[in-house]
Amino acid sequence: MQEPLPSGGTVRKLWPTETDAYRDHLLRLDPESRNTRFSGAVADEVIVRHAATASEFGVVVHGFFIDGVLRGAGELRPIGPLFSHEAEAAFSIERDWQSHGVGTALMERTLLSARNRGIKLLRMDCLAANRRMQQLARKFEAGLSFDFGSVVGEVAAPRSTPLSLMREAIADANGVVATLFDAQAKMLGAV
Repeated sequence: MQEPLPSGGTVRKLWPTETDAYRDHLLRLDPESRNTRFSGAVADEVIVRHAATASEFGVVVHGFFIDGVLRGAGELRPIGPLFSHEAEAAFSIERDWQSHGVGTALMERTLLSARNRGIKLLRMDCLAANRRMQQLARKFEAGLSFDFGSVVGEVAAPRSTPLSLMREAIADANGVVATLFDAQAKMLGAV
């Protein structure tokens, strides 16, 4: 589906040391975006606790970065016991970067990670009023069902293949290079 990202934007996995960047991104969400991300109003303290769990075993967060600042995230979180074959996906994009292909890029990376981790069922819960998330789920052929004022999208992830594993490894290598370039740019800008 490869839609072009906004100029200067990159998508890569967050490293375990970047939970502060994830927290800061979630705290910058406007009230409507925060409400749709968490399916209701949540306090800053809840977001801080949630972001701290992003480095837990099995959790994969892909981020959309502009000039080294995290502006969007796609989170893959296992559901149930260790090595379960079911996971939840959740997405957050700051308002200025919505409707620019960022959600599609994050969904593609999240699906690839789910596939390569043996996830057979990926759930995406959202409020019934969250049309953007529903549109994204439909784009990836998720089966949508309505449940007590919310929508549940379920995507069956195909099995991993040598090619899918290689695609993720290449994306990760590109992410390392992008991180190094961002760090170098910050250092040169500070001099």
